[in-house]
Amino acid sequence: MNSVPDSAPWLRHYGSVPAHLAYPERTLFQMIAASAARWPDGIAWDFFDRRRSYRQLLGDIDACANALAALGLRRNDRLLISMPTTPQAVIAFYAANKLGAVPALIHPLSTALEIEHYLDATGAELVLTLDAFHGNVAAAKPRRALRAILLARIGDYLSPLQKAGFWWRKGRHIARIAGDARVHWWRDVMRAPHALVDAAESNAQTPAAILFSGGTTALPKGIVLSNHNFVAQGLQTTTWGGIRAGDSILAILPIFHGFGLGVCVNAALMTGATSILVPTFDAASVAQLIRRKRPTYLVGVPTLFAALSRDAGLARADLSSLRAAFCGADTLPRPVKESFEALVAKGGGKLRLLEGYGLTEAVTAVMAMPLDQYREGSIGLPFPDMAAKICLPGSEQEAPVGSEGEICIAGPDLMLGYLDDPDATRHALRRHADGRVWLHTGDLGRQDADGFFYFSVRLKRMIKSSGFNVYPAQVEAVLVGHPLVAEVCVIGVPDPEQIERVVAYVVPAHPSDNEQRDAQNLIAYCREHMIKWSCPREIRFCHDLPKTRVGKTDYRNLQQQYQEQTQGGN
Repeated sequence: MNSVPDSAPWLRHYGSVPAHLAYPERTLFQMIAASAARWPDGIAWDFFDRRRSYRQLLGDIDACANALAALGLRRNDRLLISMPTTPQAVIAFYAANKLGAVPALIHPLSTALEIEHYLDATGAELVLTLDAFHGNVAAAKPRRALRAILLARIGDYLSPLQKAGFWWRKGRHIARIAGDARVHWWRDVMRAPHALVDAAESNAQTPAAILFSGGTTALPKGIVLSNHNFVAQGLQTTTWGGIRAGDSILAILPIFHGFGLGVCVNAALMTGATSILVPTFDAASVAQLIRRKRPTYLVGVPTLFAALSRDAGLARADLSSLRAAFCGADTLPRPVKESFEALVAKGGGKLRLLEGYGLTEAVTAVMAMPLDQYREGSIGLPFPDMAAKICLPGSEQEAPVGSEGEICIAGPDLMLGYLDDPDATRHALRRHADGRVWLHTGDLGRQDADGFFYFSVRLKRMIKSSGFNVYPAQVEAVLVGHPLVAEVCVIGVPDPEQIERVVAYVVPAHPSDNEQRDAQNLIAYCREHMIKWSCPREIRFCHDLPKTRVGKTDYRNLQQQYQEQTQGGN
């Protein structure tokens, strides 16, 4: 019942992309072993110019699995990985899969209290992290005591010269670790002799990873994803994007993020491509990597593409290697899209910056624009074997074409469920009258007659002003088109008369000596382009916008700032 009917309107726009794919009934470790057999000498990953072939990667995974087993990791155990996107994180992820254990991936800058929550939620007794973050892990007091802390160093996979440079810049400031009997060092355990372990008897439907939703106002939910989820999503994205052996993709989005893990690492390694591992997320380092590594694929969030468009070095670079770029996680403003495409064209490349849509409950992306098409504001078409529809909010009833409602998706990418939360799982995953299980995303959108989908807003972010729905992304799209505006984030704040009032935080394109005048001009500009109740009542200028840990604009932070500033009389 999970196959997409041949009558689905979006299939007419697939071009050469097949409507249905065959998904091997394999674990992620088995998929990597198959890649190593098919492309043994292909480059699997590149980390600061240190490279590892697929044959070598498989050997590293085997050695790591032996070491983890010696540290007590068993089938169905959980391994907490608190790492940036580094070789150790990639190797340990697949090594745990070989053992039939389940890695849970979190942000390496998590606080001790957050780590405590993740350890209690997963029951993990073994943690992999960097030496720089040992303090927070050691300070956590989970209900089940940690048996072992496996510490890696950035220098583990650097050349001697690079290692010396890193030590001088950062390494010498890392506190010395002593007196913690739980500590084991990555290089030591990878070199030590251990008993050989066979791959566990896992299957495609068993859990492969636990990722956590972004919990800003509440504790993050654990999302349990299967081997089949990752294999299906990986094959869908590589087929859609035309990724093949020998290509390369910048792993900009972090490995604890569904897109970073599912596409930039796993999908690339499933198809013989090279994953260029990027441990720090900033536009300057990404721009330098684009110039030096000349990747074929680039994925990121709107703020990254906006920053790259302003990079002076990229304006003079050869960008002819880029074949495709995809933007997700936030609405892509048209000026950002056009600026980046113009930058690539100037550098000899030819591509469209295309929007997609996804969520961690389905690994990551489940739809995107086709490479050869563009529709204003569209997030594209569902991937092969993924179905999507718009339901009337709060119901399972499909909305008429063109009407707004909740985006619901079905297909092989859907999570197994929320970790130890059957009520939340039942609320999100519902069996509809057609017999299929549908994920209710909590996002508003619409579908046109051709099957293209359009994202409106997260239900939680929609502003209710004077009884009317206001969509921040639409207001932001208008404001970012004004030459005074470099970046903008629109929020709703409580108002006794309007319920909520629309406020825009703006990063100016150029310094101003009269912000009051500029604010009035921007409000007047909005009134020329939007209906009255969608227009900001207030403009607040700032040097930069706060970002979440994956680079999205943190609108909740701005809401909190506004509340604190108004209560403080500012």
